[in-house]
Amino acid sequence: MRAIRMERFGGPEVLELAEVPDLEPLRGHHLLRVSRAGVNYADVHVRGDSYLAPVTLPYTPGNEVVGRTADGKRFVGLTQGGGYAEQALVHRLTSWEVPEEVSDEQALALCLQGNSAYHLLHTVVGLRAGEKVVIPAAAGGLGSIAVQLAKELGATVIALASTEDKRRLAEKLGADIVVDSTSDNLTEDITKAAGGQVQAALEMTGGATFHSVLDAVANRGRLAVYGYASGETAEVPTKVLMERSITVAGFWLPSLFSDRQALRTSMNALFGAVHEGSLHPVLGQVYPLNEASAAHANLAARTHTGKLSLDTAG
Repeated sequence: MRAIRMERFGGPEVLELAEVPDLEPLRGHHLLRVSRAGVNYADVHVRGDSYLAPVTLPYTPGNEVVGRTADGKRFVGLTQGGGYAEQALVHRLTSWEVPEEVSDEQALALCLQGNSAYHLLHTVVGLRAGEKVVIPAAAGGLGSIAVQLAKELGATVIALASTEDKRRLAEKLGADIVVDSTSDNLTEDITKAAGGQVQAALEMTGGATFHSVLDAVANRGRLAVYGYASGETAEVPTKVLMERSITVAGFWLPSLFSDRQALRTSMNALFGAVHEGSLHPVLGQVYPLNEASAAHANLAARTHTGKLSLDTAG
C-alpha cells in the first residue's frame, strides 16, 4: 500500500510518499481501507519532534481516519499514528460506525477535533448556560465545532480569529463576539468586547497569547489548555492561581482512550447533532495523499478554515 513516511524530523518536506507492506488483521481492531485521513496540529508537532508522545522513525503520521472494512461497513476512528496511508488499523474502543446520513468528511471532522471540542467544554471547563467563553482559532476544525457546541449550551461565545474572513465565518457559526487574535492588546480587546472578564476560556497557542487569555479570565474562572501552536509553552505562578482562584487544566484526547464511555458518549452526541442540524462541521481543503506536505504547510501557516484532510486515492 501507499503511505506517507518520515525518515527524519523537520519541515513539511520530510513527508514522503512510499510503498510499504499491507497491514494484517489484528484482534480487537478494524482493518480499514482508508478514504480520508485527518490533518491536525498534533501531526505538525510529530513532524517537528515536539509532540507530547515520542515517536520512533521511520514513522507514518496521522491520528484519525475514515474508511470501510472488508465487509463494507464504514468506520471513523482514532489511531496513534499510521493514518496517512491507504490502510489503517483502528481499535474497536476508539472507532465508531458512521451513520448513513453523515459523510466521510463530516465524520472525520468529528473524530479528533469534535471529540476534543466536546470534552474541553463539557468535561474540562464544565461550561454552563449564561457564561462567557473564549474560543480560539474559531474558524479552524476544532474551534468551529466548539463555537457551535458552546452556543447550544447557552453560553456567550467570544471567538478569536486572525483574519476578517475567519471572523465573519465565526459569526456565521453563531459567535456573539469576534476578536482579532493577532492584537497586541488581546486581553483588553477580549474584556472590552465581552463587557468584562470571562468565566471560561480555551487556549491552544501558548506563549504570550496564553497569558493574554489567562488575564481575561475572571476570578474563579476556568482555562483549558490543549495545545501550543506557536511552539512556545507557558508557565503560571501558583501565586496567580491562588490569588484569583483560577483553575487551569490541561487536556489531551488520548487520555480518554482507556475510558469505555467518554468517547462513545461524545461521538453519539456529535453524530446526533449533525443529524439534527444543530452542528455543521466546517469542511476545509482536501489534498491528495502525495500532497501531505502542502497540507502541513497550509496548517502551519494558519491560512486555512475548517477541517483539512488527505484523500488516499489521490
